[in-house]
Amino acid sequence: MFDKPDASRRKALKLLAGAPMLPLGFVSTSLLAGCGGDGDDVASTPAGTPPATTPAATFTTAEFTAMPAPTLSNPAAMATTTVGSSLKVNFSDGSSQTYKLAYQPFFVTGDMVPNGAGGQILAGGYVDINNQPIIDASVAGKERQFYSDSPDGTSLLKIDGAKVAGVTGNTVFAVVQFEYTTRDQAGASTYGCLPSPIAVLTLDQNPATGKLTLVKYHNVDTSSANGLWITCGASLSPWNTHLSSEEYEPDAFTTSTSNLTQYAAFAKNLYGNASIPLNPYLYGHLPEVTVNADGTGSIKKHYCLGRISHELVQVMPDNRTVLMGDDATNSGLFMFVADKEKDLSAGTLYVAKVGAGFSIDPAAAPAPLTWVKLGHATSAEVEAMAKSHRPTDIMDVKWADPSDTSYTKIFSGGVAQWVKIVPGKERVAAFLETHRYAYLMGGSMGFTKMEGTTVNIKDKVAYSALQNIVDSMVINNAKGWNAQSNIGVPAALNAGGVMQHKLAGGQKDTSGAAINSEWVPVQTSALIVGKDIAADALGNTADPETIGNPDNLKFSEKLRTLFIGEDSGQHVNNFLWAYNVDTKKLTRLVSMPSGAEATGLHAVDEINGWTYIMSNFQHAGDWSSLHAKVQSTLDPLIRANYKDRFGAAVGYLTADATSVKTSKV
Repeated sequence: MFDKPDASRRKALKLLAGAPMLPLGFVSTSLLAGCGGDGDDVASTPAGTPPATTPAATFTTAEFTAMPAPTLSNPAAMATTTVGSSLKVNFSDGSSQTYKLAYQPFFVTGDMVPNGAGGQILAGGYVDINNQPIIDASVAGKERQFYSDSPDGTSLLKIDGAKVAGVTGNTVFAVVQFEYTTRDQAGASTYGCLPSPIAVLTLDQNPATGKLTLVKYHNVDTSSANGLWITCGASLSPWNTHLSSEEYEPDAFTTSTSNLTQYAAFAKNLYGNASIPLNPYLYGHLPEVTVNADGTGSIKKHYCLGRISHELVQVMPDNRTVLMGDDATNSGLFMFVADKEKDLSAGTLYVAKVGAGFSIDPAAAPAPLTWVKLGHATSAEVEAMAKSHRPTDIMDVKWADPSDTSYTKIFSGGVAQWVKIVPGKERVAAFLETHRYAYLMGGSMGFTKMEGTTVNIKDKVAYSALQNIVDSMVINNAKGWNAQSNIGVPAALNAGGVMQHKLAGGQKDTSGAAINSEWVPVQTSALIVGKDIAADALGNTADPETIGNPDNLKFSEKLRTLFIGEDSGQHVNNFLWAYNVDTKKLTRLVSMPSGAEATGLHAVDEINGWTYIMSNFQHAGDWSSLHAKVQSTLDPLIRANYKDRFGAAVGYLTADATSVKTSKV
C-alpha cells in the first residue's frame, strides 16, 4: 500500500521533488546524514505528551529497483524517455520507503524558452563568433536558425549571493553544452560543422519540494575562446565551475577530403566567411565556464592540458590533479597536475604507461600503471605556440614508409604513420601534437574510445569508460595495435566496459622525478563489461540485461553508486544504469528513445539539501542497420515526439509524489 510518510521522516522525504513530481533531489542531505534530531523532523504532539524515548530511525542504505527494457509490445515506450525504476530507502529500524522514478525535461531543443529579459530565445540555438544566429538555409522557404539535437555535458551548481529576476525560491544554475547537430533540413550531415554553444540555465528551486523550473536561458559568449569544437562530456570542478571538452581535435596534418570539407564548413559557420581558415591548434583543449550570480557566464580555454580528444575530465579532491578520458583510437590515459589549486592555467602533463597483465576480465589481477612526463607549460604559452606554429614547424608526418631510420612508426587514429620531430620543438609537440608525441615518448597509446571519467573519493578509485574494446586494443589487429602499449586483449569486445584505477600518492614518473599528487592512478583493472550476443528479436547485438558501450560516468559518494550512461550502436534503446559498488548490483534506471544516446549525466549529492541526477539524450531516431526490426514502427512516433528528429531533451530524474510506499520488516 502507499502510505503517508510518518513525521519523523518528513525531512528525509526531500527525496525526488516536484509537484506533482518530486525531483530526484532524490535523497536529501539530512536523510543521508541520518534523520531525526531537529524540530523539522518531529511531529507536533498534544501538550503534556511525555517525550519520546525511542530514537528516530536513521538512514542506512539506498538501492534502486530495475525496470525492464521496453519492447515492441509497447512501441510508445521505445520512442520516448521511459522510466519504470524506483528508489528504495532503508532505515535503521528495519523500515523502508520506495519511490517510483520519472523523467522531467527543462526543454526540448528547438523550444523557445525565457531569456530573462521578458523575451524568448531558441534552446540549443547556434550562433557565430559575433553571437549572431547561424541559419539553416538548406531548404528554400524554410530558413531557420540551426539548433542542436545533441545536448551533452551538464553541470548543476549554486552560487553564493545569486539573484535573478523571476526566481521565487532558491536560485540554482545548470550549464549545458551542445555537442553537434546531426543534419540540416535537407538531410545532409552537419556533424562537427557548427561551433558548439554553451548555455547557463537559471532554475527556480522550490524549497519545499526541490522541483526545478527554468526561468532564464543565457548563451555564453565563446568568442574569447575562438569558438568551441565538438563539446562532448563535462564535469563540475570542486571550485564550482563547468569543465567542458573539445572532442576529436582537428588533425593539422589531415589528408582526408571529408575532414577538410568539415573544417572549412566549421570555419565558415564560425566566422561567417569561408575565406578565413581554421587554425586546428586552437581546438582540442579544455574550456572552463564560470557562472555569474546574475545567471550569465564567461569562458576561458585552457591550452596546457594536452590537445587530445577530450571526452570529459575529473578533478581530484586536491583541486590540482586532473584525470582525462581520451575518446579516440590509439588513445591514452592522461593526467595533468596543476601548479596551484583551483587553477588549470599552468601545470605538468603526463601519459600513462600500462604494465604487464592488462585484462578486461573483472576477475583478473590489476595491471600496474606508471607515468611518462610529457612537459610543463602555461595555457598562455601553449596558446601562443598554437598561433605561431604551422604543423610542419613542429614535426614531419608521412603515411608511407620513407625507409629512413630518422622516422619512427606510430599509429594515430588506427592508421600507421612515420613521424619525426623538428629539432627543438619537443615541448611544442607535447602540447599541440599530444597524441603523436605521447606515442613517441612510450606512452600506452592503445585504448579505444575512452569516454567518461569519475572518482570514488572514499575508496580512492577512479573509473573510466571504454565504449568499445576493439582495434588498437586487440592483439595483432591491423588498426593500430602495438606491442609496446601492453594493452592487448585476445578478442574484441564491441560492447565495451568500465575500468577502475587505484589511486595513490608518493609516485615518481618514469624518469624518476616525483609526481606532486596524492591521487595518481597506480593500477588498472576491469570493473564491469558488456556482453556481445547474436542479434535478438529486437536487433540488440549486446546483451540488453547489462551495460553496452558505456559513455557517461558519474559517481555518487552518498549513494555509493556509479551511474553509467550508454552510447551504444548495439542496444536498440540506450539505457542509464546504476551500479552499487558495495553490493555489485546493476540496475536499469531509464530507457532513452530508440536511436538516442544517454548524455549529460551529472550526479549531484547536495544542493540546498537535495540530491539530483541530471540526464539528457541525443539524436533520437538516428537509425542504422541495428534498428531494422523497429524503425518502421518507431520512426513516426519519434518524429512526432521530437520535432521530426531535430529535438532532444535536457532534464533530470524525478519521483512521483504520490508513489511513496512504506514497509517494515
